[in-house]
This record gives sequence, structure tokens and C-alpha cells, in this order.
Amino acid sequence: MKALAVDYGSARAGIAVSDATGLLARPVGVVARAATVDGLAQLVAFVNEHEPGVIVVGLPFTLRGELGAQAQETLAFVELLRKETSIPIETLDERFTTTLAQQTSSATPEDALAAAHLLQSWLDRSER
Repeated sequence: MKALAVDYGSARAGIAVSDATGLLARPVGVVARAATVDGLAQLVAFVNEHEPGVIVVGLPFTLRGELGAQAQETLAFVELLRKETSIPIETLDERFTTTLAQQTSSATPEDALAAAHLLQSWLDRSER
């Protein structure tokens, strides 16, 4: 199953998609201010273009595994996104995806790389 991941941030959200087999993730872009009307419209355009069976949104737990302010903001974003699409949305602990993205040598925007790391983690854990 094809999946799309969102590494949400209030300024930018990285977007990644999997291949049709659901084995490999690749970064595809960045949406500015994804929780705004314009940002949600851009994100829905990515969803419509790639036609995923599931959307995975990174949930930024604290290092202690708690839901901090950023995680609460992300959950509010997930609720906004649910109103815009009928595609199932899952959340996944995204701790360290930004660190992994920073360690990846690429011209691809860091937010999109973080989304790709998030999605690859989800794909690797998914049952086939």
C-alpha cells in the first residue's frame, strides 16, 4: 500500500511518499504553514496527486516520551487534516527524524528528508 508522511512543523511541513509496494520512502516536498487554509490546500494537493492509502504524521514526543506543546500542536493539525481528507491518518513517534535528516547529505530540504525517515520507519514496522 502506498503511504504519505507529513513531518509537521508550524513553519514548514515535510512531505514524503512511498512507492506503490510500500517498501521505499522518498521525499517529495515541503508545505509552508500547513495548518493554514493555503497550507492545507497544498497538502491535500499532494495527497490527491499521490493517492496514498494512509497518511502518517510524525508526533514529536519529548525525550522523556511525553506529549509536549509541539505534540499538542501536531495533534490539532491532525484533526484539521482529518476534516480535509477521508484517508486514514496515523501518528508515529518522530523523535530523531530531524537529526537523521541533518546527517543525510542531500540537496533535498531537511523537512522533506525528515518526512522520508519518518515514513521509512513506519514502512519498516508495518506488517505486510
